[in-house]
Amino acid sequence: MIRGEGRFFILQVVLIILLASCAPAVKNLTPLDQVGTQNLLYPGQEYRIQAGDQLDIKFYYNSELNELVTVRPDGRISLQLVHEIMAAGLTPAELTGVLKEKYAVEVKQPEITVIVRLFGGQQIYVGGEVNRPGAFNLIGSMTVLQSISLAAGLKDTARTKEMVIVRRGADNKPLMIPINLKKLIDGTDMSQDIFLKPFDIVLVPKSNVAELNVWIDQYIRKNLPVQPGFAVTP
Repeated sequence: MIRGEGRFFILQVVLIILLASCAPAVKNLTPLDQVGTQNLLYPGQEYRIQAGDQLDIKFYYNSELNELVTVRPDGRISLQLVHEIMAAGLTPAELTGVLKEKYAVEVKQPEITVIVRLFGGQQIYVGGEVNRPGAFNLIGSMTVLQSISLAAGLKDTARTKEMVIVRRGADNKPLMIPINLKKLIDGTDMSQDIFLKPFDIVLVPKSNVAELNVWIDQYIRKNLPVQPGFAVTP
């Protein structure tokens, strides 16, 4: 199930995927050297809470207020005494600060810690010419090659030199990052095995040969009274 936070972004990307699957080559790409270090080395960034995460709210001196809560689709959590709190988008440390301020009115010198017990909103999507396309949980640091492995590997029809990662950029606009999967597989350029971010879409397009066979099947084989026994092979 796609979380609410990523739904609008995914809808934006659907058209890109449809166009990319029909085109001889994916266009409007952003080269790796222009994406920026912060976008590539994602595990170095501080984690921000998202809808679906499970949070353990612990009070050192007021254990009766301890709670295990799940961040709702609207990004909020419900707690005793302080009621509704916006948690999504904050780091655990930032949320701790907010809670200390809120509970200071109700509790003398509240000492609180926020622990993320379950990362419920972290998913990536692998589509195109892979054997098992779909959504996968993003647990820890996951790279491009690891995501392909989760999707049960590539089909023979994959265009390995022109894979694309569609990423949420500034103002939720899709950012398209080209990856030469062939160089990753043969080990000649492992720098392209970048870390993935939540809601990244790993798109493996069809090879030109595969697209030509689809065209032959749709416009020649299915429209002739006698089925020709030919196909284009790589």
